[in-house]
Amino acid sequence: MYRFIARKAVQHPRRLVQQMSTATRERRARRSALPVLESPLLDIHKHVYEANLRNSNDCRSKYAELNEKVTKGGGDGAIARHTQRNGKLLVKDRLRLLLDDEDFLELSRFAGLGLPYGDIPSAGCLTGVGRINGLWCVFIANDATVKGGTAYPITVKKQLRAQEVAIQNRLPCVYLVDSGGAFLPLQSEIFPDKNQGGRTFYNEAVMSAMKIPQVSVVCGSCTAGGAYIPTMAEETVMVHRIGTMFLGGPPLVKAATGEEVTPEELGGARLHAEVSGCVDHFAWEEEEALEYTRNIISTLNFTLPAHEEEDKEETTRKRKEDEKPLYSSEELLGLAPKSYNYSLDVKMVISRLTDGSRFQEFKALFGTTLVTGFAKIHGHLVGIVANNGELTYQAALKGSHFVQLCDQRDTPLLFLQNTAPSAALTLSVAQAEMNGNRLKAQASMMAAVACASVPKITVVIGGSHGADSYAMCGRSFDPNFLFLWPNARVSMTAAGHAGLLLHPDDEQQQEEEPADRNETERNLNRTLEEESSAFFSSGRLWDDGVILPQDTRRVLRDCLDVIKQQRYQPSTEKSQSALLRL
Repeated sequence: MYRFIARKAVQHPRRLVQQMSTATRERRARRSALPVLESPLLDIHKHVYEANLRNSNDCRSKYAELNEKVTKGGGDGAIARHTQRNGKLLVKDRLRLLLDDEDFLELSRFAGLGLPYGDIPSAGCLTGVGRINGLWCVFIANDATVKGGTAYPITVKKQLRAQEVAIQNRLPCVYLVDSGGAFLPLQSEIFPDKNQGGRTFYNEAVMSAMKIPQVSVVCGSCTAGGAYIPTMAEETVMVHRIGTMFLGGPPLVKAATGEEVTPEELGGARLHAEVSGCVDHFAWEEEEALEYTRNIISTLNFTLPAHEEEDKEETTRKRKEDEKPLYSSEELLGLAPKSYNYSLDVKMVISRLTDGSRFQEFKALFGTTLVTGFAKIHGHLVGIVANNGELTYQAALKGSHFVQLCDQRDTPLLFLQNTAPSAALTLSVAQAEMNGNRLKAQASMMAAVACASVPKITVVIGGSHGADSYAMCGRSFDPNFLFLWPNARVSMTAAGHAGLLLHPDDEQQQEEEPADRNETERNLNRTLEEESSAFFSSGRLWDDGVILPQDTRRVLRDCLDVIKQQRYQPSTEKSQSALLRL
Protein backbone atom coordinates (compact mmCIF):
# COMPACT_ATOMS: atom_id res chain seq x y z
CA MET A 1 0.00 0.00 0.00
CA TYR A 2 2.68 2.53 1.06
CA ARG A 3 4.91 1.34 -1.79
CA PHE A 4 2.07 2.04 -4.25
CA ILE A 5 1.50 5.59 -2.93
CA ALA A 6 5.25 6.31 -2.98
CA ARG A 7 5.55 5.05 -6.56
CA LYS A 8 2.51 7.14 -7.52
CA ALA A 9 4.07 10.20 -5.94
CA VAL A 10 7.28 9.62 -7.84
CA GLN A 11 5.43 9.15 -11.11
CA HIS A 12 2.98 12.06 -10.75
CA PRO A 13 4.20 14.29 -7.90
CA ARG A 14 2.52 17.47 -9.15
CA ARG A 15 -0.83 15.75 -9.70
CA LEU A 16 -0.72 14.20 -6.23
CA VAL A 17 0.10 17.54 -4.58
CA GLN A 18 -2.81 19.14 -6.47
CA GLN A 19 -5.16 16.39 -5.31
CA MET A 20 -3.98 16.76 -1.70
CA SER A 21 -4.34 20.56 -1.76
CA THR A 22 -7.83 20.26 -3.27
CA ALA A 23 -8.86 17.77 -0.59
CA THR A 24 -7.41 20.04 2.10
CA ARG A 25 -9.40 23.01 0.78
CA GLU A 26 -12.57 20.93 0.76
CA ARG A 27 -11.97 19.81 4.34
CA ARG A 28 -11.34 23.39 5.40
CA ALA A 29 -14.52 24.51 3.69
CA ARG A 30 -16.49 21.81 5.47
CA ARG A 31 -14.96 22.69 8.83
CA SER A 32 -15.82 26.40 8.43
CA ALA A 33 -19.51 25.68 7.74
CA LEU A 34 -21.64 26.96 10.63
CA PRO A 35 -24.50 24.90 12.03
CA VAL A 36 -28.02 25.60 10.82
CA LEU A 37 -30.29 27.33 13.34
CA GLU A 38 -33.64 25.55 13.15
CA SER A 39 -36.27 28.14 14.18
CA PRO A 40 -39.56 27.49 12.38
CA LEU A 41 -42.82 29.13 13.39
CA LEU A 42 -44.87 26.77 15.57
CA ASP A 43 -48.54 26.74 16.51
CA ILE A 44 -47.61 27.84 20.03
CA HIS A 45 -46.27 31.10 18.54
CA LYS A 46 -49.43 31.84 16.54
CA HIS A 47 -51.21 34.16 19.01
CA VAL A 48 -48.14 36.36 19.65
CA TYR A 49 -47.06 36.26 16.01
CA GLU A 50 -50.44 37.47 14.73
CA ALA A 51 -50.62 40.28 17.31
CA ASN A 52 -47.13 41.43 16.31
CA LEU A 53 -48.05 41.21 12.63
CA ARG A 54 -51.10 43.46 13.10
CA ASN A 55 -48.96 46.00 14.93
CA SER A 56 -46.25 45.81 12.23
CA ASN A 57 -48.83 46.46 9.51
CA ASP A 58 -50.03 49.54 11.40
CA CYS A 59 -46.42 50.72 11.74
CA ARG A 60 -45.81 50.05 8.05
CA SER A 61 -48.82 52.23 7.16
CA LYS A 62 -47.35 55.05 9.26
CA TYR A 63 -43.99 54.48 7.58
CA ALA A 64 -45.57 54.72 4.10
CA GLU A 65 -47.44 57.91 5.07
CA LEU A 66 -44.27 59.66 6.29
CA ASN A 67 -42.28 58.34 3.34
CA GLU A 68 -44.75 59.91 0.92
CA LYS A 69 -44.58 63.21 2.81
CA VAL A 70 -40.79 63.27 2.67
CA THR A 71 -40.71 62.33 -1.03
CA LYS A 72 -42.66 65.50 -1.90
CA GLY A 73 -39.90 67.66 -0.41
CA GLY A 74 -41.03 71.29 -0.21
CA GLY A 75 -44.22 70.64 -2.17
CA ASP A 76 -45.38 71.07 -5.76
CA GLY A 77 -44.99 74.87 -5.77
CA ALA A 78 -41.42 74.77 -4.50
CA ILE A 79 -40.52 72.02 -6.98
CA ALA A 80 -41.92 74.07 -9.87
CA ARG A 81 -39.92 77.15 -8.83
CA HIS A 82 -36.77 75.08 -8.44
CA THR A 83 -36.96 73.33 -11.81
CA GLN A 84 -38.73 75.84 -14.07
CA ARG A 85 -37.85 79.31 -12.81
CA ASN A 86 -34.36 78.51 -11.48
CA GLY A 87 -33.58 75.80 -14.05
CA LYS A 88 -32.11 73.40 -11.52
CA LEU A 89 -32.22 69.64 -11.20
CA LEU A 90 -34.03 68.09 -8.25
CA VAL A 91 -31.77 66.52 -5.66
CA LYS A 92 -32.95 63.01 -6.54
CA ASP A 93 -32.03 63.65 -10.21
CA ARG A 94 -28.60 64.91 -9.16
CA LEU A 95 -28.02 61.73 -7.19
CA ARG A 96 -29.20 59.64 -10.13
CA LEU A 97 -26.49 61.22 -12.28
CA LEU A 98 -23.82 61.08 -9.58
CA LEU A 99 -24.21 57.53 -8.26
CA ASP A 100 -23.69 54.26 -10.10
CA ASP A 101 -27.26 53.20 -9.36
CA GLU A 102 -30.26 54.11 -7.21
CA ASP A 103 -29.60 51.29 -4.76
CA PHE A 104 -27.92 53.50 -2.15
CA LEU A 105 -28.12 53.50 1.63
CA GLU A 106 -30.05 56.62 2.66
CA LEU A 107 -29.57 57.85 6.22
CA SER A 108 -32.15 59.46 8.51
CA ARG A 109 -34.87 59.85 5.90
CA PHE A 110 -37.47 60.97 8.47
CA ALA A 111 -35.22 63.51 10.20
CA GLY A 112 -36.91 66.88 10.71
CA LEU A 113 -40.50 65.62 11.06
CA GLY A 114 -42.57 66.54 14.12
CA LEU A 115 -40.20 69.19 15.49
CA PRO A 116 -41.27 72.14 17.68
CA TYR A 117 -40.48 74.61 14.88
CA GLY A 118 -42.43 72.60 12.29
CA ASP A 119 -41.81 69.86 9.75
CA ILE A 120 -38.57 70.07 7.77
CA PRO A 121 -38.81 67.08 5.38
CA SER A 122 -35.56 65.08 5.44
CA ALA A 123 -34.09 67.98 7.47
CA GLY A 124 -33.66 69.88 4.20
CA CYS A 125 -30.92 67.62 2.86
CA LEU A 126 -30.41 64.05 1.66
CA THR A 127 -27.51 62.11 3.14
CA GLY A 128 -26.38 58.56 2.64
CA VAL A 129 -23.79 56.22 1.23
CA GLY A 130 -23.70 55.20 -2.43
CA ARG A 131 -21.27 53.89 -5.04
CA ILE A 132 -19.47 56.27 -7.40
CA ASN A 133 -17.35 54.40 -9.96
CA GLY A 134 -17.52 51.36 -7.70
CA LEU A 135 -16.36 53.25 -4.60
CA TRP A 136 -18.63 53.74 -1.58
CA CYS A 137 -18.89 57.48 -0.83
CA VAL A 138 -20.88 59.55 1.64
CA PHE A 139 -23.02 62.23 -0.01
CA ILE A 140 -24.56 65.34 1.56
CA ALA A 141 -27.03 66.95 -0.85
CA ASN A 142 -29.02 70.08 0.03
CA ASP A 143 -32.67 70.09 -1.07
CA ALA A 144 -33.47 73.69 -1.99
CA THR A 145 -37.18 72.87 -2.43
CA VAL A 146 -37.44 72.60 1.38
CA LYS A 147 -37.62 76.10 2.90
CA GLY A 148 -35.51 77.45 0.03
CA GLY A 149 -32.49 75.46 1.20
CA THR A 150 -32.42 77.23 4.55
CA ALA A 151 -30.41 75.42 7.24
CA TYR A 152 -32.25 74.63 10.47
CA PRO A 153 -30.70 73.12 13.61
CA ILE A 154 -31.77 69.65 12.47
CA THR A 155 -30.13 70.29 9.06
CA VAL A 156 -26.79 70.99 10.72
CA LYS A 157 -27.16 67.92 12.94
CA LYS A 158 -27.85 65.70 9.93
CA GLN A 159 -24.86 67.04 8.00
CA LEU A 160 -22.59 66.48 11.00
CA ARG A 161 -23.82 62.91 11.36
CA ALA A 162 -23.04 62.23 7.69
CA GLN A 163 -19.52 63.58 8.18
CA GLU A 164 -19.18 61.36 11.26
CA VAL A 165 -20.12 58.33 9.15
CA ALA A 166 -17.44 59.35 6.64
CA ILE A 167 -14.84 59.70 9.40
CA GLN A 168 -15.72 56.45 11.20
CA ASN A 169 -15.70 54.40 8.02
CA ARG A 170 -13.01 56.43 6.18
CA LEU A 171 -15.27 57.11 3.19
CA PRO A 172 -14.81 59.80 0.54
CA CYS A 173 -17.37 62.58 0.97
CA VAL A 174 -19.21 64.50 -1.76
CA TYR A 175 -21.10 67.73 -0.98
CA LEU A 176 -23.85 68.89 -3.36
CA VAL A 177 -24.23 72.47 -2.14
CA ASP A 178 -27.45 74.40 -2.77
CA SER A 179 -28.08 76.28 0.47
CA GLY A 180 -29.76 79.51 1.46
CA GLY A 181 -27.82 79.89 4.70
CA ALA A 182 -28.92 79.59 8.32
CA PHE A 183 -32.44 80.23 9.60
CA LEU A 184 -31.69 83.35 11.65
CA PRO A 185 -34.60 83.15 14.16
CA LEU A 186 -32.99 79.92 15.43
CA GLN A 187 -29.38 81.12 15.21
CA SER A 188 -28.77 80.35 18.90
CA GLU A 189 -29.32 76.66 18.08
CA ILE A 190 -27.24 76.75 14.90
CA PHE A 191 -24.19 78.90 15.47
CA PRO A 192 -22.50 79.05 18.89
CA ASP A 193 -22.06 75.59 20.39
CA LYS A 194 -19.43 72.92 19.78
CA ASN A 195 -21.57 70.52 17.75
CA GLN A 196 -23.33 73.16 15.67
CA GLY A 197 -22.62 75.00 12.43
CA GLY A 198 -18.90 75.61 12.77
CA ARG A 199 -18.25 71.93 13.43
CA THR A 200 -18.90 71.21 9.75
CA PHE A 201 -15.79 73.16 8.75
CA TYR A 202 -13.73 71.71 11.59
CA ASN A 203 -14.67 68.22 10.36
CA GLU A 204 -13.64 69.11 6.82
CA ALA A 205 -10.17 70.09 7.99
CA VAL A 206 -9.81 66.96 10.16
CA MET A 207 -11.01 64.69 7.34
CA SER A 208 -8.48 66.21 4.96
CA ALA A 209 -5.70 65.60 7.50
CA MET A 210 -6.92 61.99 7.80
CA LYS A 211 -6.55 61.63 3.99
CA ILE A 212 -10.30 61.23 3.56
CA PRO A 213 -11.08 62.74 0.12
CA GLN A 214 -13.74 65.46 -0.14
CA VAL A 215 -15.29 66.86 -3.31
CA SER A 216 -17.78 69.71 -3.48
CA VAL A 217 -20.23 70.61 -6.24
CA VAL A 218 -21.71 74.12 -6.11
CA CYS A 219 -25.02 73.70 -7.92
CA GLY A 220 -26.95 76.53 -6.29
CA SER A 221 -26.68 79.32 -3.78
CA CYS A 222 -23.76 79.13 -1.38
CA THR A 223 -23.95 82.10 0.99
CA ALA A 224 -22.22 83.25 4.19
CA GLY A 225 -20.89 80.31 6.27
CA GLY A 226 -22.03 77.85 3.61
CA ALA A 227 -19.35 79.23 1.28
CA TYR A 228 -16.67 77.58 3.41
CA ILE A 229 -17.88 74.07 2.50
CA PRO A 230 -16.64 74.21 -1.14
CA THR A 231 -13.56 76.29 -0.33
CA MET A 232 -12.40 73.77 2.29
CA ALA A 233 -13.04 70.71 0.09
CA GLU A 234 -10.05 69.28 -1.76
CA GLU A 235 -11.60 69.69 -5.21
CA THR A 236 -14.58 71.85 -6.16
CA VAL A 237 -16.80 71.93 -9.23
CA MET A 238 -19.11 74.90 -9.92
CA VAL A 239 -21.99 75.26 -12.37
CA HIS A 240 -22.27 78.36 -14.60
CA ARG A 241 -25.15 80.75 -13.79
CA ILE A 242 -26.72 78.32 -11.31
CA GLY A 243 -23.93 78.21 -8.74
CA THR A 244 -23.02 81.30 -6.70
CA MET A 245 -20.64 81.67 -3.80
CA PHE A 246 -20.14 84.73 -1.60
CA LEU A 247 -20.15 85.81 2.05
CA GLY A 248 -22.73 88.55 1.41
CA GLY A 249 -25.13 88.61 -1.54
CA PRO A 250 -26.12 91.50 -3.86
CA PRO A 251 -28.72 92.96 -1.42
CA LEU A 252 -26.04 93.27 1.29
CA VAL A 253 -23.62 94.90 -1.18
CA LYS A 254 -26.24 97.46 -2.19
CA ALA A 255 -27.12 98.21 1.43
CA ALA A 256 -23.46 98.68 2.34
CA THR A 257 -22.09 100.50 -0.72
CA GLY A 258 -25.08 101.43 -2.88
CA GLU A 259 -23.60 99.44 -5.75
CA GLU A 260 -25.86 97.20 -7.80
CA VAL A 261 -24.26 93.93 -8.83
CA THR A 262 -25.59 90.64 -10.19
CA PRO A 263 -25.01 87.33 -8.34
CA GLU A 264 -22.95 86.07 -11.30
CA GLU A 265 -20.68 89.13 -11.22
CA LEU A 266 -20.30 88.97 -7.45
CA GLY A 267 -19.64 85.26 -7.03
CA GLY A 268 -20.45 83.22 -10.12
CA ALA A 269 -18.64 80.19 -11.49
CA ARG A 270 -16.59 82.13 -14.05
CA LEU A 271 -15.31 84.59 -11.43
CA HIS A 272 -14.24 81.85 -9.03
CA ALA A 273 -12.73 79.68 -11.77
CA GLU A 274 -10.79 82.51 -13.49
CA VAL A 275 -10.13 85.12 -10.77
CA SER A 276 -10.37 83.89 -7.17
CA GLY A 277 -9.24 80.31 -7.78
CA CYS A 278 -11.79 78.99 -5.29
CA VAL A 279 -13.09 76.59 -7.94
CA ASP A 280 -11.08 73.85 -9.67
CA HIS A 281 -13.54 72.84 -12.40
CA PHE A 282 -15.95 75.05 -14.36
CA ALA A 283 -19.08 73.36 -15.71
CA TRP A 284 -21.67 74.79 -18.10
CA GLU A 285 -24.45 72.44 -16.94
CA GLU A 286 -25.22 70.37 -13.86
CA GLU A 287 -24.87 67.15 -15.83
CA GLU A 288 -21.32 68.14 -16.78
CA ALA A 289 -20.52 69.06 -13.16
CA LEU A 290 -21.66 65.68 -11.90
CA GLU A 291 -19.65 63.93 -14.61
CA TYR A 292 -16.60 65.92 -13.46
CA THR A 293 -17.29 64.67 -9.94
CA ARG A 294 -17.45 61.04 -11.02
CA ASN A 295 -14.15 61.51 -12.83
CA ILE A 296 -12.55 63.03 -9.74
CA ILE A 297 -13.64 60.03 -7.65
CA SER A 298 -12.06 57.73 -10.23
CA THR A 299 -8.66 59.38 -9.56
CA LEU A 300 -8.68 58.47 -5.85
CA ASN A 301 -5.98 55.96 -5.02
CA PHE A 302 -8.22 53.17 -3.71
CA THR A 303 -7.12 49.69 -4.79
CA LEU A 304 -10.32 47.68 -4.96
CA PRO A 305 -10.14 43.90 -5.48
CA ALA A 306 -11.01 42.68 -8.95
CA HIS A 307 -14.46 41.42 -7.98
CA GLU A 308 -15.39 44.88 -6.64
CA GLU A 309 -14.79 46.41 -10.07
CA GLU A 310 -17.10 44.06 -11.97
CA ASP A 311 -20.12 45.48 -13.71
CA LYS A 312 -23.44 45.92 -11.99
CA GLU A 313 -25.12 42.91 -13.60
CA GLU A 314 -22.35 40.57 -12.47
CA THR A 315 -22.46 41.97 -8.92
CA THR A 316 -26.25 41.57 -8.79
CA ARG A 317 -25.98 37.99 -10.04
CA LYS A 318 -23.46 37.11 -7.34
CA ARG A 319 -25.64 38.74 -4.68
CA LYS A 320 -28.53 36.51 -5.72
CA GLU A 321 -26.31 33.46 -5.46
CA ASP A 322 -25.49 34.23 -1.81
CA GLU A 323 -26.87 31.61 0.53
CA LYS A 324 -30.29 32.87 1.57
CA PRO A 325 -31.90 32.25 4.95
CA LEU A 326 -34.08 29.14 5.15
CA TYR A 327 -37.01 31.28 6.28
CA SER A 328 -38.74 34.21 4.59
CA SER A 329 -37.70 37.71 5.67
CA GLU A 330 -41.41 38.65 5.55
CA GLU A 331 -41.85 36.60 8.73
CA LEU A 332 -39.82 39.23 10.58
CA LEU A 333 -42.96 41.39 10.58
CA GLY A 334 -44.57 38.94 13.01
CA LEU A 335 -41.39 38.65 15.05
CA ALA A 336 -41.11 42.41 15.64
CA PRO A 337 -42.56 42.71 19.19
CA LYS A 338 -45.42 45.14 19.72
CA SER A 339 -44.22 45.29 23.35
CA TYR A 340 -41.68 43.51 25.52
CA ASN A 341 -44.28 40.94 26.60
CA TYR A 342 -44.80 39.94 22.97
CA SER A 343 -41.15 39.04 22.35
CA LEU A 344 -40.46 35.65 20.79
CA ASP A 345 -37.11 33.83 20.89
CA VAL A 346 -34.56 36.16 19.27
CA LYS A 347 -32.98 33.15 17.54
CA MET A 348 -36.01 33.21 15.25
CA VAL A 349 -34.96 36.69 14.16
CA ILE A 350 -31.33 35.66 13.71
CA SER A 351 -32.28 32.67 11.55
CA ARG A 352 -34.07 35.02 9.14
CA LEU A 353 -31.10 37.36 8.76
CA THR A 354 -28.05 35.12 8.38
CA ASP A 355 -26.75 33.22 5.34
CA GLY A 356 -28.39 29.81 5.21
CA SER A 357 -29.86 30.49 8.70
CA ARG A 358 -26.47 29.37 10.04
CA PHE A 359 -25.30 30.45 13.49
CA GLN A 360 -22.45 29.27 15.71
CA GLU A 361 -23.66 30.07 19.23
CA PHE A 362 -21.17 31.07 21.93
CA LYS A 363 -21.79 30.01 25.57
CA ALA A 364 -25.20 28.62 24.64
CA LEU A 365 -25.94 27.28 28.16
CA PHE A 366 -24.71 30.29 30.16
CA GLY A 367 -26.51 33.62 30.54
CA THR A 368 -29.27 32.49 28.18
CA THR A 369 -31.07 35.87 28.24
CA LEU A 370 -28.33 37.14 25.93
CA VAL A 371 -27.64 35.26 22.68
CA THR A 372 -24.12 35.55 21.28
CA GLY A 373 -22.40 33.84 18.39
CA PHE A 374 -20.95 34.02 14.89
CA ALA A 375 -22.75 34.10 11.55
CA LYS A 376 -22.35 35.37 8.01
CA ILE A 377 -24.49 38.00 6.30
CA HIS A 378 -23.96 38.11 2.52
CA GLY A 379 -20.59 36.48 3.09
CA HIS A 380 -19.44 38.91 5.81
CA LEU A 381 -18.53 37.24 9.12
CA VAL A 382 -20.11 39.04 12.09
CA GLY A 383 -20.41 38.51 15.83
CA ILE A 384 -24.04 38.80 16.92
CA VAL A 385 -25.13 40.02 20.37
CA ALA A 386 -28.92 39.80 20.83
CA ASN A 387 -31.23 40.40 23.81
CA ASN A 388 -33.40 37.42 24.68
CA GLY A 389 -34.65 38.63 28.05
CA GLU A 390 -33.28 40.74 30.90
CA LEU A 391 -29.57 41.52 30.87
CA THR A 392 -28.74 39.52 33.99
CA TYR A 393 -25.40 39.18 35.80
CA GLN A 394 -24.47 36.04 33.85
CA ALA A 395 -25.69 37.49 30.55
CA ALA A 396 -23.62 40.67 30.98
CA LEU A 397 -20.48 38.66 31.81
CA LYS A 398 -21.08 36.56 28.72
CA GLY A 399 -21.61 39.67 26.59
CA SER A 400 -18.41 41.25 27.88
CA HIS A 401 -16.44 38.07 27.07
CA PHE A 402 -17.88 37.79 23.57
CA VAL A 403 -17.36 41.47 22.66
CA GLN A 404 -13.68 41.20 23.68
CA LEU A 405 -13.37 37.98 21.68
CA CYS A 406 -14.70 39.69 18.53
CA ASP A 407 -12.39 42.64 19.13
CA GLN A 408 -9.42 40.28 19.36
CA ARG A 409 -10.43 38.55 16.11
CA ASP A 410 -11.22 41.81 14.30
CA THR A 411 -14.80 40.67 13.67
CA PRO A 412 -17.53 43.35 13.27
CA LEU A 413 -20.30 43.28 15.88
CA LEU A 414 -24.04 43.29 15.23
CA PHE A 415 -26.28 44.16 18.20
CA LEU A 416 -29.98 43.22 18.05
CA GLN A 417 -31.47 45.30 20.81
CA ASN A 418 -34.69 44.57 22.72
CA THR A 419 -34.04 45.51 26.34
CA ALA A 420 -36.26 45.14 29.41
CA PRO A 421 -38.82 47.95 29.83
CA SER A 422 -37.57 49.07 33.24
CA ALA A 423 -34.76 48.54 35.71
CA ALA A 424 -34.92 45.59 38.11
CA LEU A 425 -36.63 46.34 41.44
CA THR A 426 -34.83 46.08 44.77
CA LEU A 427 -37.26 44.75 47.36
CA SER A 428 -34.95 42.81 49.68
CA VAL A 429 -31.33 42.63 50.82
CA ALA A 430 -30.71 39.53 48.73
CA GLN A 431 -32.16 41.27 45.68
CA ALA A 432 -30.01 44.34 46.39
CA GLU A 433 -26.89 42.16 46.39
CA MET A 434 -27.96 40.47 43.16
CA ASN A 435 -28.68 43.80 41.49
CA GLY A 436 -25.32 45.13 42.66
CA ASN A 437 -23.55 42.22 40.98
CA ARG A 438 -25.62 42.83 37.87
CA LEU A 439 -24.56 46.49 37.80
CA LYS A 440 -20.89 45.53 38.02
CA ALA A 441 -21.24 43.00 35.22
CA GLN A 442 -23.15 45.47 33.05
CA ALA A 443 -20.45 48.08 33.69
CA SER A 444 -17.88 45.55 32.50
CA MET A 445 -19.88 44.93 29.34
CA MET A 446 -20.25 48.69 28.73
CA ALA A 447 -16.49 49.11 29.03
CA ALA A 448 -15.90 46.23 26.60
CA VAL A 449 -18.32 47.73 24.06
CA ALA A 450 -16.93 51.25 24.42
CA CYS A 451 -13.31 50.11 24.05
CA ALA A 452 -13.85 47.60 21.23
CA SER A 453 -12.11 48.92 18.13
CA VAL A 454 -14.08 46.81 15.65
CA PRO A 455 -17.00 48.26 13.65
CA LYS A 456 -20.36 48.02 15.39
CA ILE A 457 -23.88 48.02 13.94
CA THR A 458 -26.98 48.25 16.13
CA VAL A 459 -30.55 47.41 15.12
CA VAL A 460 -33.28 48.13 17.67
CA ILE A 461 -35.83 45.39 17.00
CA GLY A 462 -37.95 46.10 20.10
CA GLY A 463 -37.27 48.27 23.13
CA SER A 464 -34.25 50.42 23.88
CA HIS A 465 -34.62 51.40 27.51
CA GLY A 466 -32.38 52.39 30.41
CA ALA A 467 -28.81 51.37 31.10
CA ASP A 468 -29.26 48.02 29.32
CA SER A 469 -29.34 49.93 26.01
CA TYR A 470 -25.87 51.33 26.72
CA ALA A 471 -24.39 47.85 27.14
CA MET A 472 -26.09 46.92 23.86
CA CYS A 473 -24.27 49.72 22.00
CA GLY A 474 -26.92 52.43 22.00
CA ARG A 475 -26.42 55.77 20.27
CA SER A 476 -24.17 57.19 22.99
CA PHE A 477 -21.75 54.27 22.52
CA ASP A 478 -20.97 55.37 18.97
CA PRO A 479 -21.95 52.46 16.70
CA ASN A 480 -20.98 52.88 13.04
CA PHE A 481 -24.66 52.59 12.17
CA LEU A 482 -27.85 52.41 14.25
CA PHE A 483 -31.26 51.63 12.80
CA LEU A 484 -34.75 51.14 14.25
CA TRP A 485 -37.59 48.91 13.20
CA PRO A 486 -40.90 50.83 12.98
CA ASN A 487 -42.21 49.08 16.12
CA ALA A 488 -39.15 50.09 18.19
CA ARG A 489 -39.43 52.14 21.39
CA VAL A 490 -36.65 54.38 22.73
CA SER A 491 -36.94 55.91 26.21
CA MET A 492 -35.49 55.84 29.72
CA THR A 493 -38.28 53.50 30.75
CA ALA A 494 -41.17 52.07 28.75
CA ALA A 495 -44.62 53.61 28.78
CA GLY A 496 -46.69 52.07 31.57
CA HIS A 497 -43.70 51.84 33.91
CA ALA A 498 -43.43 55.52 34.88
CA GLY A 499 -44.53 54.80 38.45
CA LEU A 500 -41.16 53.20 39.12
CA LEU A 501 -39.49 56.57 38.49
CA LEU A 502 -41.66 58.53 40.94
CA HIS A 503 -40.32 58.81 44.48
CA PRO A 504 -42.43 60.91 46.91
CA ASP A 505 -40.59 62.77 49.64
CA ASP A 506 -42.13 60.64 52.36
CA GLU A 507 -44.84 58.08 52.98
CA GLN A 508 -47.19 60.64 54.49
CA GLN A 509 -47.17 62.69 51.27
CA GLN A 510 -47.90 59.56 49.30
CA GLU A 511 -50.91 58.80 51.51
CA GLU A 512 -52.26 62.38 51.51
CA GLU A 513 -52.04 63.06 47.77
CA PRO A 514 -52.69 59.82 45.89
CA ALA A 515 -54.79 61.59 43.25
CA ASP A 516 -51.97 63.98 42.36
CA ARG A 517 -49.48 61.13 42.17
CA ASN A 518 -51.77 59.11 39.88
CA GLU A 519 -52.29 62.12 37.63
CA THR A 520 -48.52 62.70 37.41
CA GLU A 521 -47.99 59.06 36.57
CA ARG A 522 -50.65 59.13 33.84
CA ASN A 523 -49.17 62.26 32.28
CA LEU A 524 -45.69 60.80 32.37
CA ASN A 525 -46.85 57.54 30.77
CA ARG A 526 -48.64 59.54 28.09
CA THR A 527 -45.46 61.48 27.38
CA LEU A 528 -43.41 58.28 27.25
CA GLU A 529 -45.88 56.71 24.83
CA GLU A 530 -45.60 59.68 22.47
CA GLU A 531 -41.87 60.35 22.76
CA SER A 532 -40.65 56.75 22.60
CA SER A 533 -41.93 55.92 19.11
CA ALA A 534 -39.42 55.10 16.38
CA PHE A 535 -40.63 58.01 14.23
CA PHE A 536 -40.28 60.52 17.09
CA SER A 537 -36.72 59.27 17.59
CA SER A 538 -35.81 59.36 13.92
CA GLY A 539 -37.31 62.84 13.50
CA ARG A 540 -34.72 64.08 16.02
CA LEU A 541 -31.81 62.11 14.52
CA TRP A 542 -31.31 59.80 17.48
CA ASP A 543 -30.61 57.06 14.92
CA ASP A 544 -29.61 56.58 11.29
CA GLY A 545 -33.10 55.80 10.11
CA VAL A 546 -36.18 53.59 10.41
CA ILE A 547 -35.94 50.46 8.28
CA LEU A 548 -38.59 47.83 7.57
CA PRO A 549 -37.84 44.43 9.15
CA GLN A 550 -37.87 42.65 5.80
CA ASP A 551 -35.22 45.08 4.48
CA THR A 552 -32.83 44.51 7.39
CA ARG A 553 -30.64 41.92 5.66
CA ARG A 554 -30.11 44.21 2.64
CA VAL A 555 -29.28 47.20 4.84
CA LEU A 556 -26.81 45.13 6.87
CA ARG A 557 -25.18 43.96 3.64
CA ASP A 558 -24.62 47.56 2.53
CA CYS A 559 -23.27 48.57 5.94
CA LEU A 560 -20.82 45.67 6.00
CA ASP A 561 -19.70 46.42 2.44
CA VAL A 562 -19.09 50.04 3.43
CA ILE A 563 -17.14 49.03 6.54
CA LYS A 564 -15.00 46.61 4.56
CA GLN A 565 -13.97 49.22 1.99
CA GLN A 566 -11.62 51.12 4.32
CA ARG A 567 -9.04 48.33 4.09
CA TYR A 568 -8.54 49.27 0.41
CA GLN A 569 -7.74 52.91 1.17
CA PRO A 570 -4.17 54.13 0.65
CA SER A 571 -1.92 53.93 3.71
CA THR A 572 -3.04 56.21 6.53
CA GLU A 573 0.02 55.71 8.70
CA LYS A 574 1.75 58.84 7.45
CA SER A 575 0.30 61.87 9.21
CA GLN A 576 -0.14 65.07 7.24
CA SER A 577 -1.64 68.49 7.65
CA ALA A 578 -4.91 69.49 6.03
CA LEU A 579 -4.84 70.45 2.36
CA LEU A 580 -5.04 74.26 2.19
CA ARG A 581 -6.13 76.31 -0.80
CA LEU A 582 -4.31 79.36 -2.21
